[in-house]
Amino acid sequence: MTATTTTTTKALSFDGIGMTFPDGTEALRDVSFSVDRGEFVTVVGPSGCGKSTLLKIASGLLENTEGQVSVDRERIGYVFQDATLLHWRTIQRNVELFAELHGIGKEERRDLAKKAIDMVGLSGFENHYPKSLSGGMKMRASLARTLTLQPPVFLFDEPFGAVDEITREHLNEETQRLFQREGFAGLFITHSISEAVFMSTRVLVMSARPGRIVAEFEVPFEYPRKPGLRFDAAFAELSGQVSAELRGAHS
Repeated sequence: MTATTTTTTKALSFDGIGMTFPDGTEALRDVSFSVDRGEFVTVVGPSGCGKSTLLKIASGLLENTEGQVSVDRERIGYVFQDATLLHWRTIQRNVELFAELHGIGKEERRDLAKKAIDMVGLSGFENHYPKSLSGGMKMRASLARTLTLQPPVFLFDEPFGAVDEITREHLNEETQRLFQREGFAGLFITHSISEAVFMSTRVLVMSARPGRIVAEFEVPFEYPRKPGLRFDAAFAELSGQVSAELRGAHS
């Protein structure tokens, strides 16, 4: 069963979530955790363990078969693996899209889009079309489009997996900066342990299907986190601990 409320003090809460598809595939089993405003939680796990399914349940794209999820879906942000920009719209008009779909007036959504474009470092590209932008710039535009809604909850489904390593690191830093500035509750999915530790306040490890939470790590590093943190001994140690749990989760 599914219950969506805003009575919890948590921005997003999963309680005993299970998901079995009509063909009998059990994707998730008894998943329970919460994310508050000002927390950035990353989930890592084997391919096919149900990480993306969990985000789809949070957003309402899928209905779980067991347990309850509590979140305000009216103002939820969702950044997909692909930038999903409309090729016939300029960047300005793409960034305005979500605000437009939510019925926000033309002048207000233009202003919101302008601020969001500036926040992600795309000022000057408002009148460009997606085909003229790099992969990293397209992902920035996707972030900006979601920022116009000022969502209290941000869902990230492996958004930087398709870009090169250096671009990915830059996007990690920019997303971290946005997280600090906006204070949203972030739930991030990735296959990269380094990305998970660099970005997060907590890292959760999921088992192989049916996915369940098998380990949790608090990340002690203060924000803002500089690129050099990735070469710090404490960072390497924590990444190693997450890696060990992830290797166990594959078995």
